Amino acid sequence: MNQKSMTALISAFSRAYHSLNNEVTIFNDSIARQLLTDEEYHQVAKIMCDGIGFFNPSFMGEPDQALRWIVDNQLSPTPLGRAAFAENSLERAVQIGAKQYLIFGAGYDTFAYRQPSWANTLEIFEIDHPATANDKQERLKESSLVIHNNVHYIESDFTKKSWQKTLLNHGAFNSNKISCCTILGVAYYLSKESFESLISIISDIVPKGSSIIFDYPDENSYTENAGERAKKQSMLAGAANEKMLASYSYFDTERLLSAHDFLIYEHLNPQEMTEQYFKVYNKSNPAHQMTAFDNVNYCIAVRE
Repeated sequence: MNQKSMTALISAFSRAYHSLNNEVTIFNDSIARQLLTDEEYHQVAKIMCDGIGFFNPSFMGEPDQALRWIVDNQLSPTPLGRAAFAENSLERAVQIGAKQYLIFGAGYDTFAYRQPSWANTLEIFEIDHPATANDKQERLKESSLVIHNNVHYIESDFTKKSWQKTLLNHGAFNSNKISCCTILGVAYYLSKESFESLISIISDIVPKGSSIIFDYPDENSYTENAGERAKKQSMLAGAANEKMLASYSYFDTERLLSAHDFLIYEHLNPQEMTEQYFKVYNKSNPAHQMTAFDNVNYCIAVRE
């Protein structure tokens, strides 16, 4: 596996596993499995099973039960929660006029390849690091998934500003059209300066009424006060050479957004996320309850 994209692959695995093993889902990513080879899927599954002693030292059970426990408790809550939150929010944004969808740090996000009918009017831009972007496009070719004409790829490094010019020069992008931007699973891995720079650039290239949707780690994420799952997640990311760099209080987030003309429209903490997005699944799966991930908040902000 490509070390640079390990967290993206694990995220795709967790979405695929959840969709394949549940009739009622928190988020149904019906094609995530197609982006992974059989070897990769089973390799991730084995790595996770072998790590049950790390995730849950007191666990007693069969390997398939261990995998289910790890996916439900450690791997899936954040990818599922943020995907459900983002796509629900995107649909609302389209209903009130959004014409462009910018996916920052697209990874192995699959929205563009399972577009619902309400997305047909969107121009979709996947913006990601060249290594991951190129790897994904190879996977798409190998899986024979349809790439629609409204899907565009922008290679980027968010620690640099060259991607802005590439996007602005793209023939399909219009800086005067209301845009919905997702920045999912990104804030963790950027310094505060780089994340604020990203927000600033987005503010410069989208008009009033545009929105950003993102998740972020709260101020306790990398401290002794963090939840056990958050501590393990940080350790795993570090082991994959994708160290988590920053965390934010609500006040930090509000101040950063306000400085670049964004106002918070919706904000969910883990308890609120569980109530809004996990409730139906939990009612249908009493033996496999899931809760939104510790120390992770979800935010929609609108450019004023």
